[in-house]
Amino acid sequence: MSFILKILVSSLAVFFGAYILDGVYLDGFPTAILVALVMGFLNAFLKPILVVLTIPITFFTFGLFLLVINAVIILLADSALSGFAVNSFFTAVLFSILVSVITWILEAIARPKSNKQHAD
Repeated sequence: MSFILKILVSSLAVFFGAYILDGVYLDGFPTAILVALVMGFLNAFLKPILVVLTIPITFFTFGLFLLVINAVIILLADSALSGFAVNSFFTAVLFSILVSVITWILEAIARPKSNKQHAD
């Protein structure tokens, strides 16, 4: 999947997630694109560091601590952008789950189908 398509899918997931979930404020779709870019940047550079630093607690919580890390990433995006706001930590956790599910669905729809027909 191309980079632009991934950003578009993530932006749509952020936009729909903010629309569905009370407690998340988003100015509009251009802000959703910025949120997707900032979250992508934070997930690429900061999240691996946080995951490594929290391996013991992640292990003892059977991976559920990763939800906390995702919520922290969302709250950092909230503090970095003026047109995006999340009311609470719990809302950030719910928003993280919702955006992940919506992204998974949209990527499944956008994924090109492989043509497995053989010409005889």
